[in-house]
Amino acid sequence: MTRALVTGATGFVGNHLVRVLLERSESVRCMVRDESPRDLLDGLDVELAVADLRDAEAVARAVDGCDVVYHCGADYRLYVPDPDAMYASNVGGTRHVLEAAARHGVERVVYTSTVGALGPVPAKGHYKRSKHAAEQVALEAAQRGQPVVIVNPSAPIGERDIKPTATGKIIVDFLRGKMPAYVDTGLNLVDVVDVAHGHVLAAERGEIGERYVLGNRNMTLREILETLAELTGRRAPRLRLPHWIPMTVAFCSTTWARLTHSEPAVPIDAVRMSRQRMFFDASRAVRELGMPQSPVEGAMQRAIDWFEANGYVR
Repeated sequence: MTRALVTGATGFVGNHLVRVLLERSESVRCMVRDESPRDLLDGLDVELAVADLRDAEAVARAVDGCDVVYHCGADYRLYVPDPDAMYASNVGGTRHVLEAAARHGVERVVYTSTVGALGPVPAKGHYKRSKHAAEQVALEAAQRGQPVVIVNPSAPIGERDIKPTATGKIIVDFLRGKMPAYVDTGLNLVDVVDVAHGHVLAAERGEIGERYVLGNRNMTLREILETLAELTGRRAPRLRLPHWIPMTVAFCSTTWARLTHSEPAVPIDAVRMSRQRMFFDASRAVRELGMPQSPVEGAMQRAIDWFEANGYVR
């Protein structure tokens, strides 16, 4: 029986990956931080390894005895008052995982990057820059001969989006009636369960040192909102805003957050990201890995149902 380690097992993608691995009757060890809520792991037949990505020795203990490592864990925030901590987790933590995997002879490492890390060094946003730097660490390890495959999920949607993610927040805000207008932007949406299967397929069939975009359907924000309207019976917003309006709101919100040591309601990095359509092509993952392409409407409906059942919509 294969023993897999999943870092970030309490997160959105990581938790779905854990469930897919269990369905395949694999032995799963979940690396979690001591302070991480573990509600999403309740009732699952998994082994827990308590470790912080910044603690190299704790990471090494978590990796020891595992055949495959899925490194999904990351510090994901669009507002970062303490960027050093983010780089320590995302870049330094990735280095710790890869060093431990090499030391213990792990057969395959799948590193979870993001489509935001593709291309040249991202100009704005510590999260994107830290993930870009971490991806370079993974690529360098592969160039040294370590069996590392990189996956770049686009914008996963589905149930158990506990934080929620930026994409999940679009759904929650729509359900709360807090989206009276939209901007000209777009995302590549993908069912989070397909993303989880994409990780497993990357471990089995992925080429060492290569990247695979785990995505599905490119949709403008207007198309996303219209689909949500069809699924819920609510009305989609018709007013399109120029980008300078949300940018002004985000600047004020972020400035206030810095003064009050709080979280901004509208992070400025989120608005900066919306200035370009995040459209991607996942055909390589479909062709070479056999990644499934489930209809995104089904994933949207599951997300809607889960958010409503778990008190996100008031």
